[in-house]
Order: sequence, then C-alpha cells, then structure tokens
Amino acid sequence: MNRSFTACIAAALLLCGCVTHEHVVDLTGNVLVDGPLMIQKGPPADKLLWEYRTAAAAMHTTNFAIAKVNLDDAITRLGGIYGTDKNAQKARSYFHEEREKNFIGEPYERVMAYYYRGILYWMDGELDNARACFRSGELEDSSSEGGQYAGDYALLDYLDGYATTKLGGDGSEALARAQKEVKFPAFPPYDPKANVLLFVDYGPAPRKYATGRYREELRFDVRPSPVVAAVVKLDDQTIPAGPYDDLGYQATTRGGRVMDHVLANKAVFKAGADALGQVGIVGGLIALDSRNQTSQEVGAGLLAAGIISEIISASTTPAADTRTWDNLPRFLSFAAIHLPTGQHQATVEFRDAAGRLLPNLTKTVTITVPDDQKDKVVFISDRSSTPETQ
Repeated sequence: MNRSFTACIAAALLLCGCVTHEHVVDLTGNVLVDGPLMIQKGPPADKLLWEYRTAAAAMHTTNFAIAKVNLDDAITRLGGIYGTDKNAQKARSYFHEEREKNFIGEPYERVMAYYYRGILYWMDGELDNARACFRSGELEDSSSEGGQYAGDYALLDYLDGYATTKLGGDGSEALARAQKEVKFPAFPPYDPKANVLLFVDYGPAPRKYATGRYREELRFDVRPSPVVAAVVKLDDQTIPAGPYDDLGYQATTRGGRVMDHVLANKAVFKAGADALGQVGIVGGLIALDSRNQTSQEVGAGLLAAGIISEIISASTTPAADTRTWDNLPRFLSFAAIHLPTGQHQATVEFRDAAGRLLPNLTKTVTITVPDDQKDKVVFISDRSSTPETQ
C-alpha cells in the first residue's frame, strides 16, 4: 500500500512539468535601447512583443529604417505562427500559462503592425504593398470562424480605397465601407491630386489586466485620453485631424460586438480538480481513521487520489496573458492635401475634449515635397520628437 501511495504521488509530480527558467535583462526605460536587447537576449516568447514596441518607438523618432526591419520580421512571424507554434499548443494545455506562448498580440495589436508597415510602404512609393498591408490589417480584425466577426477599421478601408484610386482603380466600394464604419467625422472624398499624406495618431494605448477567480478573464482598461483631436496648420490651411479609429473600441469589440475573453475550459478544469482533491483528502483521512483494514486501504487510495487532484489543480494555470504593446496610440487619423514642390512648415496641435490646446504636445514639422510626383508621406504622433524634418 505504501509503495502504491508513493508511486501515485511521484506520477502526479511528473505531471506538473519542468521548471521554467526566466530570462532576466536589465532595462533602461528607453525602448530603442531595451527593444533590441530584449529581442536578442530576452525570452524568445516575448520577441514579437519587443519588435512591436521597438517599431512604434522608431516611428515616433522618424527612425523608419528600424521600424521597417522590426515590422517585417514581426509580420513574417505572424504569417507562420498560427497552428504550428509548439509553445502556443503547450500554453493551450492545462499545465502551462497562457503567457508562455509566443506573443502575437490581440487582434487590435496585430492590425497595428500592418497599419504601420502600410504607412512605410506608402512612404517608399509602394502603393500596392501599402494597400496589401491595410487589407491584411482588416483580415486580422476579422474572424475566419464562420464569419463571426467582420473587420471594421474605418481608416484601413478608407486607405485601401485611396491607394486603389491612386493606382488608377475604383476605390468607391472601400470608401463606402469606410463611411459606414466611421463613428467620428465623415471621410472626405478621395483627391487623386493630393500629394501630401499626413498620418496622425495620439492618446494612450489600451492596457490589459486579468480578473476572475484564477485571473482567467482578460479585460481591457481604456483610459480617458487627454487628447481627442488634432489640427494641422500648413501654409494658409487649417486641416482637422479627427479620430477616425479608436483602438480602445477595437480592443474591446470585434465587428462591433463586445468581446468576452475567458479561458473557461482551464478555469473549469482547475476548479473541478480542486473540488475532487478536497473530497478525496477529507474522505481518505476519515477512512484511514477506521480500525477496519479494508477501510484503511480505501482511505489510503482516496487520500492519494485527493493529493494528486490537488497537485494537478495547483499546476493548472488558466491565467490570461496580459502582455501588452503598450506604446501604441488610442486614436488614428489621416489627412491628404495638395502642396507645391519645396519646403513647407507645418504645425500639429493636439486638443482635449473641450477643444483646448495642449501646448506641450504641439509639433513643428518641416515637410519637403519632392518634384518627382511621388506622394510625400508624413507620420506624426503626440509622442513624436520635435522639431522634425520629413
């Protein structure tokens, strides 16, 4: 009986798996320093997360070459990660945390990788690749499971149609979708002659947190944004840059439907194993207290089974993955104008909900319009360095 009891306990311990070794890297707080370091030396499961963060930080400092390298690798990894990632399969098992899987991000995070890459392709004059990125972004926001969720990023559809128009095609269908989806100011009609494209973003990114008995419910904290609109002043023009898309809304919905992220199966399994364990232990101890040898043997078996169930319950980790691409914006905006060749001074002002200027965020940008008839693409964020020359 003792040997059997010992064997059961040993088997249960083997079910718990191996100890995970943490990668410890000293961080400086500067993403452009920390990102490359974490990509090289940090946990492999976090590589994509740090590529996202590094790309966004590079966009904010006009280090567009660095942004391209990181986004290209991230998008390549996204393309090959579904269904074949052993760590993701392991994380879906009962005995490994969700955060042990290779990070790919929630749909709104994956969309932003394609959105930023699309901007950079347009910046290089590759409108067909830019359009492909905007379309891929919409697909990331959609569900392939019976069409349960449909992508509803208004700006991505608008840019899809704009690129199509610039390429000599008919972008009216995409424009109609964008106008239907937009929840803020309506989009202006496409102007094929516009040669300066301004991509503007602002506000704090959504944050993730976990709730529930076992922290199995993934939730989003959409903080009030101090910035809700932008205005671009360029030569004698004043151009509103209202929020066409809201990542807070996108994080908490899919296709307009509220998301409920729950690792339900793991939580139910853990609770069941815990309950069985308690019943087994209590029942076993009572039976062991009997003077009847058969009852004692049964009690030993119940106790062993109860301890095994408790070990399994303790090893089941349904906690949600709260790793976050935390230097994203909340709002996305866009404007297109026509300017003559040469240098132009632009001022980008950010405003709060009452329309008041937030002077500490104002950006001054020198825009050089080329004479090669290519579009001049300018990216500006409330986190951008200033002054800038683009």
